[in-house]
Amino acid sequence: MRLPLQLLHRKTDSHKGDFGHIFILAGSAQFSGAAVLCSEAAIRSGAGMVTLGIPASLNNPIIKIKPKEVMTFPLPETKDKTLSPAAFKKIKNFTKNTDVLVIGPGLSQNKSTQSLVRKTISQINKPLVIDADGLNALAGYLETLYTIRHKLYAKVLTPHPGEMSRILGISITKIQRNRKEIAKKFACDYNLAVVLKGNKTVVADYNGNLYVNQTGNPGMATAGSGDVLTGIIAAFLGQGLNGFEAAKYATFLHGLAGDLAAKEKTQMGMIASDIIAKIPQAIKKCS
Repeated sequence: MRLPLQLLHRKTDSHKGDFGHIFILAGSAQFSGAAVLCSEAAIRSGAGMVTLGIPASLNNPIIKIKPKEVMTFPLPETKDKTLSPAAFKKIKNFTKNTDVLVIGPGLSQNKSTQSLVRKTISQINKPLVIDADGLNALAGYLETLYTIRHKLYAKVLTPHPGEMSRILGISITKIQRNRKEIAKKFACDYNLAVVLKGNKTVVADYNGNLYVNQTGNPGMATAGSGDVLTGIIAAFLGQGLNGFEAAKYATFLHGLAGDLAAKEKTQMGMIASDIIAKIPQAIKKCS
């Protein structure tokens, strides 16, 4: 599959603002690595700028391990060192100067943090990628998704079967037996693009578009792989693709990078960082 020229061709007078400022709300004391992986994947996939919104106490530890190119934005935190509802005002003000909002990687399932997630989703109008604990916060609160003006702002949800099971309240077995149908219905019901991850990841949107991915391998079933995919999707949204296109091409590229990593590291030996390292080579193959 060839990536769109919109991603591959850059005008000679381009500047970083042309390729999107991605704001990622991610991380907690227990899951700081998810934030780093997501941000690194976004900057490696062409985003002009990436800022990590993280619990304040994580700032110094994150600075030591994140890519130098990624900025941080320390935010108020709970006693468990997760993002606090008190962070909302700062988040709202900061998003005025960003292009895409990511919510979820490593946020934890702290109840106060989940409340912040739902408030942010419902009140901030930006292209949006919801993953991991951002999805978990929606279980029992799917009506939150109706508050987004979908025709103006793309929203992409990236559940694996377990997360989809929690959101919809149906068994993983039922989801796995009806992957295309469930993805299509969910996308139409909530006016969004959905990436139902797993073997032959399914991408569907509310316009009836459907894509079944053929790249990737079992070695990608490793911690952090989903955070990498989320970062790629956000980067593609920031470069002007719509929700379905960003999800489709990101899923393909993510799988291809994983295939390249497996050739070098083996499926058993590869980790999520290896997928990120192969993104440039995967881009070359797609151009």
